[in-house]
Amino acid sequence: MGYTLDIDTGGTFTDGFVVKDGEARIVKVPTTPHDLTICFLETITAAADVFEVSVEDFLFDTDIIRFSNTIGTNTIIQRDGSKIGLLVSKGMGVIAPTQDGEGKSPLIEADMVIELGEATDSSGIIRDEPNVSEVLKAVQTLVDRGARGIVVSFGNSHLNAANEHAVRKMIKAEYPRDYLGSVSVFLSSDISARGGLVERLNSAVLNAYIHAKLARLLYKAGEDLRQKGYRRTLFIGHNNASVARVAKTRAINTYNSGPAAGLLGAREIGALYGIENLISTDMGGTSYDIGYVRGGQASYALEPDVEGFPCNLPMMAIQALGTGGGSIAHIEEGQLKVGPQSAGALPGPACFNLGGGKATVTDANLVLGVLDPDFFLGGSMKLDVEKARQVIQRDVAQPLGLTVEEAAAQILQTVNRGMGQAVAAVARNFSEGEELAVVAYGGAGGLHACGIAAEAKTPKVIMTPFSSVSSAYSSSLMDAGHLYYSRVGMPLSETMDCDKLDSLIEAKWKEAVRDMRGEGFDEDKLSGELQLFVRKPSGDNDVLITAPLGFYRQKDQLNEILSQAKAALIEAGEDVTEGLYLETIAVMAQAQVPHYQMQTLDKASAPADAAIKGHRPLYVASRSDFIKAPIYDREKLGRGSVVSGPALVESDKTTILVLEGWKMTVDQFNNAILEEV
Repeated sequence: MGYTLDIDTGGTFTDGFVVKDGEARIVKVPTTPHDLTICFLETITAAADVFEVSVEDFLFDTDIIRFSNTIGTNTIIQRDGSKIGLLVSKGMGVIAPTQDGEGKSPLIEADMVIELGEATDSSGIIRDEPNVSEVLKAVQTLVDRGARGIVVSFGNSHLNAANEHAVRKMIKAEYPRDYLGSVSVFLSSDISARGGLVERLNSAVLNAYIHAKLARLLYKAGEDLRQKGYRRTLFIGHNNASVARVAKTRAINTYNSGPAAGLLGAREIGALYGIENLISTDMGGTSYDIGYVRGGQASYALEPDVEGFPCNLPMMAIQALGTGGGSIAHIEEGQLKVGPQSAGALPGPACFNLGGGKATVTDANLVLGVLDPDFFLGGSMKLDVEKARQVIQRDVAQPLGLTVEEAAAQILQTVNRGMGQAVAAVARNFSEGEELAVVAYGGAGGLHACGIAAEAKTPKVIMTPFSSVSSAYSSSLMDAGHLYYSRVGMPLSETMDCDKLDSLIEAKWKEAVRDMRGEGFDEDKLSGELQLFVRKPSGDNDVLITAPLGFYRQKDQLNEILSQAKAALIEAGEDVTEGLYLETIAVMAQAQVPHYQMQTLDKASAPADAAIKGHRPLYVASRSDFIKAPIYDREKLGRGSVVSGPALVESDKTTILVLEGWKMTVDQFNNAILEEV
């Protein structure tokens, strides 16, 4: 078996998780925000280097590359996506995202929205067809105003998409693909088969807004790979916990794909211990992402908020806080604030010596002795302690009348308090008495895991040896797959129209077989399941239930699904006495690709103290002073090793701070278990 490589691009670092014959290695390189293909290729070079082979030999022997990135998220945040023209039904112009409450540039300029005279009623019946001359005049106007893509979003198109399809056909006839002036056309009915006028429009607009930039990145990454001899498919991470080739990836499906992968990894880690209730936390250089697993099911949002825009494209639910290692500490109205502004990868924290001039969380950790200036990322990047002290003195200590160390400690306390409160809020989703663990990861996760857990009152934290690249590790658990939505609109009961469901599912399965064959998988390699979007007939809340493909033909399976749906609706606050309604289905088709299997360790042959590689001054806030703290080499801690805090545990990719009153135990899976003593 050859290599497998999973790459996740974050705001500060790009992570790689590479496996050969069960041996896993991790690599980190700085993210290059001006061109993510640079850090993508640098990760591949670093992966080849750790196995001491050339890039060409490495790629020749690589079975699969999976790639998750933040370009969609960053494009929306930075408002530097494509200029979009929007065609809508009469009266829908008022719901277009032409204004932004935070003062950012809107997704669409007001003069780029044109209403057309067409109509589909609430039963899906076409009342007015679009007029060719009106459509082409509108499109020409939008193109003349600079549109690089056209979104078509009509009322009730989720019930009948004929008018949207007709408009696309008109546009493509006038602007065929082989013309330089051709424009991309995006239909809301292609993006979502679910109801919700605003949510469906937003989903389509966001997809179009990030499409061009993402397409350029991914196709260039694929071409760079081919030029270096890679012969297989480049798979792209999706936010539904699957991967697909570039040509079958919609831009909106990549939003938050890295954190979504991390949530899947947390679920797998919990399964090692038989724990079905988990909170996942990912602290990187730019953000702190929180998700949860309840009863073995990852948190899912049916109507996610995408950077402030309500959408109806289901995806794994991740709460993102603007706090990470690069978060900037500043004084606001006499109070210390940390984030959401970040120094990012460039210029980065002041201690990176790359031009950053503001105090950050990383600077605070360095000043307090948590980080070793000569061993950051295994010594590949030297940190400047004096610059860190200078910016903290200027930006925080002096305004608050504190010493530099007191100011740095307050920065960390502020961060831990804010993130701890967010974790505690998520923990309230679980019933009292349920076993609950936190899976902490991210490059900065180990620095703050104990502090956050203490604030959140979650006494058990699990950290894998791959925690610094956990989204990349979690990506290695993803299979190739596609999700196909179809409107159903009928009661969910023992008397339901099974023939209609057979027809809908068969049509989507044929699409799946065709598309998965393009991924390199024959039909006999595919597995499938259904996602059911269920509500009561007059209800406002959908719930998502997974089911076998033919559940409705098996009475026991149907009854089980009915029971699950009723329980979920009752939990959502709905009265289900009037029956259940199957609004939409989604057919998920997957093919298994290579996964990493967690290895087990033999019992440690030496006591934990044998792994101590030295000591250094560590500031302990409760003592308001430095102590001489032991530094443990993470690689030398074996199964059963116990480290009591205060102490530091270092690897070449991350550092774990074990606070006073806490201990860290290495278990049979080489995971670090942090617990209050």
